[in-house]
Formats: sequence, structure tokens, C-alpha cells
Amino acid sequence: MATPARSGIRMSAEERRASVIAAAVGEFARRGLDGTSTETIAARAGISQPYLFRLFPTKQALFLAAVGRCFKQVIETFERASEALTGAEALDAMGAAYSALITDSDLLLLQLHAYAASSNPEIRVFVRERYAELVAYVASRAGVGPESLRPFFAMGMLCNVVAALGLQDVQELWSEIDCLPGQETGASPPGAIRRSPTERAPS
Repeated sequence: MATPARSGIRMSAEERRASVIAAAVGEFARRGLDGTSTETIAARAGISQPYLFRLFPTKQALFLAAVGRCFKQVIETFERASEALTGAEALDAMGAAYSALITDSDLLLLQLHAYAASSNPEIRVFVRERYAELVAYVASRAGVGPESLRPFFAMGMLCNVVAALGLQDVQELWSEIDCLPGQETGASPPGAIRRSPTERAPS
């Protein structure tokens, strides 16, 4: 996901900022907030550490920018996947798109690091607000209420764990769900709970 700065090409301040955030996503995903140095991020972005701090005043500010970018990417993915759909069809499309999205280990692991870093009150408030925005977006896009939102987001969190730990091949545990592309557990969309024909889907 993260890419180095374009060598030999003059970049605008906004382009440089985006390049640094992309580099930060990759580094924070692997080592978390405390384990990542700004020196490493600067080197990956192809800039000096002092210049990095001209763009972002603190390492925490850069971490929050990287986390915010990941939440934005999820919303953008959901928007594309659910175009012209509503209700259960929109949720199924977003669930399938999310399952594909979290094959990007940088996005997946940074999301988990964001939750882990939420013992910090400022980070907790930021991540909670971004999560609330995501829930509100899905509710509005699909036109559904809590009865459908709860299982949708619960499945998303389960898929995070399955993907992070590589559990998708443990069929005796996950025979009723499809969390990741390529799983041979059935025909339902990835990220969806398979239901029996007589079971009523959430409305």
C-alpha cells in the first residue's frame, strides 16, 4: 500500500504530504505507534526527518493521519461497491469488498494497531469518531438500522481476526462464513454469514 516518494520529480506540498502518509501506513502497520521511528518513515518517503516534522508536528499526528487515511479508504471502497444498491444487497456488496480490501496487510494491521493504541485518550477519541463515521456511512448508504448494522460490523471484526491470524483455512471453525476471497466454503459473498433457506435475513 505504501509507496516511496517519486524520485527526481518535484512534488507539491500536498503530494508530499500524501506520500509521507502512504509511507507511514506501511511502517506503522508493521511496528505500531511506539515501535515506529519517524526517521524510518522519512527515509521510506524519501525526505529528511526535519522536513517530515514540517508536515506533521508530532509522530502521533502522523499516526492519526495514516489511520484516518485507512478509514477513508474503507468508505471509498464501500461507496464504489454499493453503487445503485440498497438494503441487504448493498451490505453484501460492501462486505465482499471489505473482504478483498483486508488482503492489504498494511490497511488491516494499521487498523488493529489503531485500536491497540486507543489507551491514549486523544487516539481513542479520533479512532472512535472515524469508526462512528464509518457506521453512519454504511447505515445511510444501505438504508438499514441497528438490526442489520450490528451483524455487519461484527462480521467485519471477525474477518479482521481471521485475516490477521491466517485462520481462513481452519474449515472446522469457519465453515459457516466466507471471510476472504478464494475461500471454498460456499457461494455466499465474502464477509457474509450463510443462512439456511428458512432463516430470515436481518432487515
